[in-house]
Amino acid sequence: MSTAEDQEDAAPHPRATTELFGHQAAEQSMLAAYRSERVPHAFLIVGPKGIGKATLAYRMARFVLAHPDPNASQVQDATRLAVAADHPVARRVTAQAQGDLLVLERTVNERGVLRQQIAVDDVRRTVSFFGSTAGEGGWRVAIVDAVDELNASGANALLKILEEPPQRALLLLVSHSAARVPATLRSRCCLVRLRPLSQAEVAAAVAVATDSAANDTQVAAAAAAAEGSVARALALLDEEALELRQQATAILDRLPSVDANSLHALGDALAGTDPQPLAAFVDTVNAWLSQRLDAVPGEVGRLARLADAWERINQSARDAETYNLERKPFVFGVFGLLAEATRG
Repeated sequence: MSTAEDQEDAAPHPRATTELFGHQAAEQSMLAAYRSERVPHAFLIVGPKGIGKATLAYRMARFVLAHPDPNASQVQDATRLAVAADHPVARRVTAQAQGDLLVLERTVNERGVLRQQIAVDDVRRTVSFFGSTAGEGGWRVAIVDAVDELNASGANALLKILEEPPQRALLLLVSHSAARVPATLRSRCCLVRLRPLSQAEVAAAVAVATDSAANDTQVAAAAAAAEGSVARALALLDEEALELRQQATAILDRLPSVDANSLHALGDALAGTDPQPLAAFVDTVNAWLSQRLDAVPGEVGRLARLADAWERINQSARDAETYNLERKPFVFGVFGLLAEATRG
């Protein structure tokens, strides 16, 4: 379905993005680990959608593949995980032609429809990938974007690699919520937690992506409402999307209480077949859920209810678009699930 991931098309793909806004501490810690030759075999990069997790993963991958010797002066003297856009490795990564980099993400099925999960057969490719002879420098790097989209079989297949990682193998796992990553995977990774960007950082990133000024009125308004997410800010450059997000957020902030009139008005705003309003609504709900999943790690019962609501809402959203279902009943269903999950 055309969810927030599709809206990110407004910005360059992380594989082609050479600039990282914010997250200097996380970048420095990953650089220091590589420079010390004690680099973990797997990093779990966690944070809300659209804040630069995949961009950081690709930066690390490019840097390791471009500088395979941690003792080299280029590594020891580096201050960031920066690789010039015209470097051969950077060009090959952008062109998806870097043989020592494997990217696992959702793909389209035989009918041309984007799969709901990362195919387990794709995950099993990691076994042969890490078992084959590496090219330049001997490093093999895999990016999983996002590990949240693995089913149980896919997670088990990835676990086999994490349990017995080959030499000079690096896995970079992207996750929108650590609470949704199986504990067996999480415990075998070095956790890198990214926080939402500041409003100024979001505005700067959007300005670069859209070739506009950071103090442009629309850019500033989108950055203010984006809750630290560049992808969300890009989607909110549309005034209708911004108004819809504000409308949905007002209802979310009143949970577990719900007002039928407000739900009817929101359902009317989502009416029609345009996928973008539905995508903006689902992204708003997912962002709200993500914040609460990470905020209540010790409340097992409530955590389980929120995680279940996440799964059911996103499945319903996919069904609503795939089968062109009425959106008002979907809205009522979403807030019914959220009200139940937040009570008590």
